[in-house]
Amino acid sequence: MSVPAIPESYSHVLSEFECLDPLLSALRLDSSRLKCTCVAVSRKWLALGSSGGGLNLIQKESWKQRLFLTHKEGAISRIAFCLHDEDYVAVSTSQGLVVVWELNQERRGKPERIYISSEHKGRKVTALCWDTNALRVFVGDHVGKVSAIKINTSKQGKATTSFVMFPVQIITTVDSRVVQLDYLDGRLLISSLTRCYLCDTEREKFWKIGNKERDGEYGACFFPVGKTCGSQQSLIYCARPGSRMWEVNFEGDVLSTHQFKQLLSSSPLPIVTLREDLECTVSACSPQSLAFPRLLYLSDHCVMTWTERGIYIFLPQNIQVLLWSEIKDIQDIAVHKNELFCLHTNGKVSHLSLLPVEKCIERLLRRSLWTLAAKICCLFQNSVALCRARKALPIDKLEHLKAQLDLSTQSGIIAQLEELISKLEPLDSACSSRRSSISSHESFSVLDSGIYRVISRRGSQSDEDTCSLHSQTLSEEERLKEFQTQQEEEHMELDNVSHASVVVDTDRNETFLPFSIPLSFRSPSPLVSLQAVKDSVSSFVRKTTEKIEKMGTHVTPDKTRQDFRDEEEQLPEVTGNILEQPQDEEVELQNQPPEEELLKDLRAITAETLIRLQDPLVFLQPHLLRAALLDWIPVLEETFGFNTSTTLDNGLPKTHRMISLQVEEKQTFEGDKDPDKCPECVDKEQLSRTNYESSQVPTNQGETLEENTKPSNTSQTDETLCKETAGSEMTFSQSFKIHPPCFIAQNIQKDLVELTTLSFELKLYECSLINDEQPEASCALACRFIKEYFFLLDLERLKNCILTCHSDHAIIWETYMEGLKELTLAGPVTMSLENGDMFKTLKLLVDLGPWDAPVLLAHAQRLYEKFGETALRPLIKFYPSILPSDIKQICKNNPEHFLAYLDSLIKSKPEDKQLSFLRSLLYPESLQLDWLCLAVSHDAPQKASTMDVQGNPRPRSHLFTWGYNQLILLLLKLPTDIITKEKMSDICKCYGFWSGSLSLCLELNRRTEALANIVHLDDMNLLDRENGAIPETMEEWKFLLCLIKSHQSSAFQPVLQNGGTFNHSTPDWSNSVTIENVSLLLARVVGPDCAFQLLQECGLMDKLSERFAKVCEILRIAEKRQRVLIQSMLERCDRFLWSQQA
Repeated sequence: MSVPAIPESYSHVLSEFECLDPLLSALRLDSSRLKCTCVAVSRKWLALGSSGGGLNLIQKESWKQRLFLTHKEGAISRIAFCLHDEDYVAVSTSQGLVVVWELNQERRGKPERIYISSEHKGRKVTALCWDTNALRVFVGDHVGKVSAIKINTSKQGKATTSFVMFPVQIITTVDSRVVQLDYLDGRLLISSLTRCYLCDTEREKFWKIGNKERDGEYGACFFPVGKTCGSQQSLIYCARPGSRMWEVNFEGDVLSTHQFKQLLSSSPLPIVTLREDLECTVSACSPQSLAFPRLLYLSDHCVMTWTERGIYIFLPQNIQVLLWSEIKDIQDIAVHKNELFCLHTNGKVSHLSLLPVEKCIERLLRRSLWTLAAKICCLFQNSVALCRARKALPIDKLEHLKAQLDLSTQSGIIAQLEELISKLEPLDSACSSRRSSISSHESFSVLDSGIYRVISRRGSQSDEDTCSLHSQTLSEEERLKEFQTQQEEEHMELDNVSHASVVVDTDRNETFLPFSIPLSFRSPSPLVSLQAVKDSVSSFVRKTTEKIEKMGTHVTPDKTRQDFRDEEEQLPEVTGNILEQPQDEEVELQNQPPEEELLKDLRAITAETLIRLQDPLVFLQPHLLRAALLDWIPVLEETFGFNTSTTLDNGLPKTHRMISLQVEEKQTFEGDKDPDKCPECVDKEQLSRTNYESSQVPTNQGETLEENTKPSNTSQTDETLCKETAGSEMTFSQSFKIHPPCFIAQNIQKDLVELTTLSFELKLYECSLINDEQPEASCALACRFIKEYFFLLDLERLKNCILTCHSDHAIIWETYMEGLKELTLAGPVTMSLENGDMFKTLKLLVDLGPWDAPVLLAHAQRLYEKFGETALRPLIKFYPSILPSDIKQICKNNPEHFLAYLDSLIKSKPEDKQLSFLRSLLYPESLQLDWLCLAVSHDAPQKASTMDVQGNPRPRSHLFTWGYNQLILLLLKLPTDIITKEKMSDICKCYGFWSGSLSLCLELNRRTEALANIVHLDDMNLLDRENGAIPETMEEWKFLLCLIKSHQSSAFQPVLQNGGTFNHSTPDWSNSVTIENVSLLLARVVGPDCAFQLLQECGLMDKLSERFAKVCEILRIAEKRQRVLIQSMLERCDRFLWSQQA
């Protein structure tokens, strides 16, 4: 598939290298209740205003939240930084108030409000702008009023701060809403819906810019000139209808009108992002007639604006469109130099960078994003071919990029790259022309290493060439430093290596070599010389080892290994930091035993076992299934040479030889891990060392092997097995086999993974245990099996098996997590975690996704161990890769942290889907009771506050606040069987969650218990028809009245509040469950006559007041009138029907 070429005039592109979604999630600005409403940026800070009135200030350098400022005056609508002193920030709220904060970062004090302006209260603030020299804020609102707030600061002295408060100055009131404000060198620029105004704030003079009005949102901005322009004044650009701009001088005179309508007929440029594939169609579009709502000045003399369709960047002085890209639903944009922070209408924030094409490609190369970099090279091939771009992208880099592409799937892009490289000017000609330029203007000498030493003459006119040459001819020390720095950056960007395979990338170590102009007379680099020495010594050691093995000489492993180390130590120390060349790695892999010989027997018996398992009679009968796998496992052990079979071959029956890894001593594969090496290189070196050491036995096992190979009886061996497997220290001293000892084809590995995982699920590692063996021995064997065959286990199935079958054995889960951590030991995410940067780590997890669930689980474990509960809430973004059951295992020692995660996960879903979502999480169903117990026992009122000594509810205790009330109610609403409902009712009663207990009692038809609880809770609101808590029969009414009579005869008990203190205030008897209140409810439900009869039977007439008699009389009158009204309506209907028949 070929990529279309973009015209030569487009030299820049918008790039998104960072995703801010994890940051918004950590700040809780991604929910339906709380959203980001505005954005601002400065050199140091990124400010995000929220709909809840919070202002989040995040440091841009490491994306750490440093400050959170709250406002009770409403949502944040606008934010503005003081650019000449970032210690001051102004915000406006939805109520029209303007608050100015002093952050006090220099003194490391707390931020404080230094001014609150109510001049625009009740109006919508539409623009904020700071003075470029003084501490003054300009404010504009929707009615056209513009004011200035002069700030008094604590830096001027405490006396001045305490007693001087400058009043708000009204600048002007324009004819319509203020669209945009800008300030530069004593001039205030105001853009309204109809025209632009220029104000000299020092001399208080005003000018209207231009004579023609407009109607709509049109922005305006200052266009400052650099110091190199001498006395040239800054310019002003004002948006006009029809994609036009006025160019205005600093006095307010219109100099010219620039028309961009026809220039915007070109196709949009794609935005380079790591989350989506690059797509671009080069085709002509119709001219765009647009209204630019804001104009913002960017670096490099650019003016930026946006519409509903996309972002537009202009070079107004050259009347050119630098680029335009399609991006929808932009609400606001904040810029700083070449950075753009876009706020979208849905509350999301995206971070874009305006970069030259060559800089963008260079960043992609550092991240090893080869395909995306190649597409951009082909897309902007006209820009890449320019001399300016070739300084950053020489032919060497393009050739290296082409070598990283896959010829089978990316042949089109490779052909385009080859065509691009062929068009470029040969570097020799560039070098010769440069030498001639140097010789004519500068004197130079060539060092022994081939480096130009240029002595520039003063007043020379070839400064550009000299600087360029100097950048191309660095010293060898600088090259080595640059090489190491680039390798560190590359190491940060690489992903984790898969546990199931080892990928040999022959070009990985050549990713960022120090490129330079090739000189024919240049001496070899010391880097190459040292590498050659290392290659020769390594080759000598390897050949010597092979000869010793062929001769069959019995050399002790320690001596062989020591000789190998001695040979390695003869290398220069500098080579320790040099990555091995890919050619050497290929030779090492070739010296390993061939796959066909090593896996011949294993492949045959694996195929035979799979055929046996396809028989339903074998697969559906556990004993036959276990027998088939027990015949397969010894061949697996013998193939990978774990030195276990020989231990059990003599003196043991066959059943004890099936799982021979139970008598294997701890074995560690030693290897140096160079942090400067990329993960692929480290893995391949470990692979070669593992293969070399797997054929040898450590010295500390020598005596054990000699003893075990002697004839012995079965009972003695079983006793030895029990002693070895009982201790946990042996289990954790063993190292993990993360990678296979040799290359395994994908189809064979798939079958091996299936059988190995099935063996663990059937607990075949317990075959040698005696019937009376303790469970600790089984756990130790399970841990050993996981460590020995970690590279052959399906990690997802292994996790599910541990959670379901080994939930009572924490040591097995810890072993599983230990293996995952070792699997993900190298990579940018782990390194970011070690640096203590949580937000960067979360962004890397999003940017480098999608992940395998076990790998993501390892990173989640590290995040929790590093940052605690704070790191759990953002992990809801990774559901369902990370499940609640995983989080519960991670924080099993802190169940309240799991509850916080679960509550956040459920609240992240829409309310109408929360119940069904919670039901999908409850597998097995017994989790419903476990989660309910956790929810009612954490962040809950004290038991003494909710129930008395007899276990009855305390009055009004159902009104207490429960931290996880929503989660508890959802768990109670889930459909389930009667037994589970009864257990949930007992749990609610035990912990005093009376609202849930009442609803469950009504569902279980335990109405007398529900009525008794209502009497103790003493709240008439609980007796309502909607929830069914009102008595349904006369017997229930009689029971309720008698219960109230007996309850009120006891002494009044003071109520305990949620905090545990007594409430001595007078209770609200109008809403209490008293005989009179219940009697009134009875009269309303069954009628006053039936109520009188029932009250007389209960002997409660003397307990009622005159109010009850009056209410009953009113009810009788109302009932009588209602009967009369119904009778009259029926008679009218009857007459009407008879009249229709006549």
